Amino acid sequence: MADPSSPNYPESLNALFSEPSLNDQYDLITLEDSQTAPLLELPLAKEVFGHNSDEGSLERVSRGEISYTQFVSEKTKAVVSAPIDGLSAEQQKSQLLHIGSAALFAFLQSNVTGPPLQFKSADVIVPEALRSNPATVRAICDKVIRDLSVDGEAAYKLTPNVELFAVAKAILVDADVLVENGPLVARTTRMRVNFLHQKMLSEVTSTLQDVIYKDLDVMSELLLGEKTSGQDKGKFLLERATIHIHHGFDAKARTDLERAAAERKFEFALTGRLGKRTKFQQRDISQLVILAKSAADASKTDGAEASVGTNGDALAPKKLDLNDDTLLESISFTKPEDQEPQAKPVTVQEESTLPPALASLDPGDQPMLDPVDSAILLSFAAAITNTRPEDGLTREETAPYATRVLDGGSSNWQIYTQGLLLRSRIEGYRTRTVERSVLQMQALVDQVLADTATQDTQTTETQQEPSTFLPRPEKDESASAADRLRYIWLLSFSTRWDLESELANRWVNLGGLRTALDIYERLQMWAEVALCYAATEKEDKARVTVRRQLYAPTGSPDDENERFEGPELSPLPADAPRLFCILGDIQSDPTLYDRAWEVSNKRYARAQRSLARHFLTLKPPALEKAAEAYQKSLHINRLNNSAWFALGCVQLELQRWDEAVESFTRTVQLEDNDAEAWSNLAAAMLRTSKPSEVDDIAEDQQEQQVSEPPADDEEESEPAKKPARDPYKRKREAINALHRAAQLKNTDARIWDNLLTVSASIPPPLTPWRDVITAQRKVIELLGPKQGEKAVDLPILGMLVDHLVTDYNYDDLLITTSHAEDGEGTTKIVRSGTIPGSILSLIESSIVPLITHSAPLWLLVATVERFRNRPSKALEAHEKAWRATVASASQGAFQMGDEKRWMEIVSSTERLVRRGYAKYGMLDREDQGEEVEEKELVAKDWRFKARSAVRGVMGKGKEFWGDSEGWARLKELQEEVSGGR
Repeated sequence: MADPSSPNYPESLNALFSEPSLNDQYDLITLEDSQTAPLLELPLAKEVFGHNSDEGSLERVSRGEISYTQFVSEKTKAVVSAPIDGLSAEQQKSQLLHIGSAALFAFLQSNVTGPPLQFKSADVIVPEALRSNPATVRAICDKVIRDLSVDGEAAYKLTPNVELFAVAKAILVDADVLVENGPLVARTTRMRVNFLHQKMLSEVTSTLQDVIYKDLDVMSELLLGEKTSGQDKGKFLLERATIHIHHGFDAKARTDLERAAAERKFEFALTGRLGKRTKFQQRDISQLVILAKSAADASKTDGAEASVGTNGDALAPKKLDLNDDTLLESISFTKPEDQEPQAKPVTVQEESTLPPALASLDPGDQPMLDPVDSAILLSFAAAITNTRPEDGLTREETAPYATRVLDGGSSNWQIYTQGLLLRSRIEGYRTRTVERSVLQMQALVDQVLADTATQDTQTTETQQEPSTFLPRPEKDESASAADRLRYIWLLSFSTRWDLESELANRWVNLGGLRTALDIYERLQMWAEVALCYAATEKEDKARVTVRRQLYAPTGSPDDENERFEGPELSPLPADAPRLFCILGDIQSDPTLYDRAWEVSNKRYARAQRSLARHFLTLKPPALEKAAEAYQKSLHINRLNNSAWFALGCVQLELQRWDEAVESFTRTVQLEDNDAEAWSNLAAAMLRTSKPSEVDDIAEDQQEQQVSEPPADDEEESEPAKKPARDPYKRKREAINALHRAAQLKNTDARIWDNLLTVSASIPPPLTPWRDVITAQRKVIELLGPKQGEKAVDLPILGMLVDHLVTDYNYDDLLITTSHAEDGEGTTKIVRSGTIPGSILSLIESSIVPLITHSAPLWLLVATVERFRNRPSKALEAHEKAWRATVASASQGAFQMGDEKRWMEIVSSTERLVRRGYAKYGMLDREDQGEEVEEKELVAKDWRFKARSAVRGVMGKGKEFWGDSEGWARLKELQEEVSGGR
């Protein structure tokens, strides 16, 4: 580090530059409020900012030849190659790292956290020769913002104090002179600047994502080793999880969050405790609650006291009360001593599995959490919400995380703010909480605007101090910038304009279109204004709004119906690719998508996705062109799972099975919770001939093992045979994919039916019988109430019954009960849990209750009962099968003269008599105890019943079928059963 006594360092920075080595930890630079401005006024800072540059160099910036960001980057490289003021290279890099960090923190303070900066950033950053003309400063900032566009995605056009971000990006990223052979914290700050840049864009871009994750991978190797402390590991894992959440990798985020909690020894659990949620609730019911306890005293933060107000309480933003006439302000949990002895709450995590430290907590009075632990809970909620934000159950799971952070209080202002914001998002979907949701978000937006807008360089000179929904806190009631920024990278924070945009979107959902439009128009978010109009079927206004940004006006400016049909503006706005796509959607004009693609230099992936969707709407769809467009979009952004999914669907239509497998594989790799993608992956696998890579590797290893010669001391033997290639390998892979799909979408009967069909398509003895049984049971559960017996797949059930009665050696699977002296009456009871036992359970509990008119199903039941040596049940099933056949075929056979129907009745009657009455009638019933002296027969009068059945059929069919072959067969059958009574 540099010498603290150097004249280049103001006294306030002596302690800062006396810190220990930056090489050991990744997050060592923290700045106090009083240090930011002095750092930006260091001689080295002024040199890099261009304060000492000649007019010729600055004119390049003022003329727009290069952006101010590029200018500072060039100056940074220059001073590193030729140190000034006698500073060593190490000292100079250390100063540059702190200057860049100060600019980054000041930008966050002025756009995310507050409080207001105590200086005008343009006066400190921009050289006097450039800021003498306000129009020049405005043009410089516009150029900086325009150059922040990546892959066609633009930054907010009115980003305040953007010169601060330009300096941070130029020094810490673009110059690229601090990371190589530098401290780990230099890579950390570079990654953070790139991540902030990503958050400032309208959508995620793969270009920035690649560089962010490249740095993350290096940091992971360095920070997750044995030498790093558990606290630093926990913080890094939490920060990495936050980045995962922003990019949509929720599964990875949850894994990192679990590891972070373990490293910090932070214990928490989502469980249930008895309590009341409403004012009129009489009985306690189980309520979801997060029980959480930090390992250390939460009043201490990294060895420093938490910020407190004059009353001794931790500083935090104002939390609005619910004030509802039904819902309680918070859940009233039942005290353990007040619970009834038999009351046992239903828990998400079983009470018995809770750690002792959590089991003893009072859910209504839990201790304050460490700020990092609070951030872990908030990130868990963000990862859950990101999966299915409009799923009611998901919101119920998410709410306790925010409640725990807020009810326990927080020792950090920004974390408490994030908790209020999360609760506001969750409550926006419930009728009784939506009012507080909107008002709380309005209060938070006002707070951010008031704390960041007073020194905004992008506002007018006549700016007045913004009004707020709630009274602004006094200075001693508000946290300092350092406290607010201390944990900023551990939170999914939003910029001031993103928060306002979110508030406007909330008003749109509530029907407050005018309020939303006012916000969007004030922010000059013209794309959102157009989308608002389009959503309310005001497409003309939407079209004019967009065209005003892209084309020159035509007609008189005073004309209320002014049109914008002239040539394109020059230059076009930075967000022109997005505007062209929105206009293409409004006008259904695909040429505008092509124009968006050209304007972005073929980098705006959304343009190709929109073009692909257009091709799919044609009659007939232009599938080849749609596939090509999706592939172009994925060439730019290969991490867009929805584009991979859509491409896979197109490839299925084109019967490009191998390509579809690759596309859906990419989809599930990016989003493991997409049930439709897993199902479609299975469908593609079933049709492709390309073997899987994993199986190819396994087979190569097997071949190598087979080809190895025997050892010298081993006896020679016949060469080992090469293992046979599994002909059903692809079907098994498809079954695995369908298992995952069914797990994710358990109530989708189509997925379960596919699993049933694929599993049953593998012939015995390789059939995965348990999958067949489970799938058929689930299909019946889902479709049975509406479709009845049609929910049963008859051929597959026939396979199951055949497997049950013919393919098993039951010596070890049967429990036998004898009810006849000769042993012929032994009832077979198959042990539960076995495959035969599961088949029997499926038939008895799921299928038999559904059967109404299906004779084939009753015949399968008869076969099963015969196998179980239950003759009375078998005969009963035969009778029901015969009645079902007669009932369904009577009209066609006896009234319409349908010979096919007549022969069905004849065959069914023959089967009933010969395979039913004649076979089972004289057997002993199975449901008799051994102590009964005279056994009761199944049907002692079976001949009489048989004759009655035959006579009844012949009586009905005499008019139509007296001379037919079927009649002759019935006459013969009648003679067979007429031999006695």
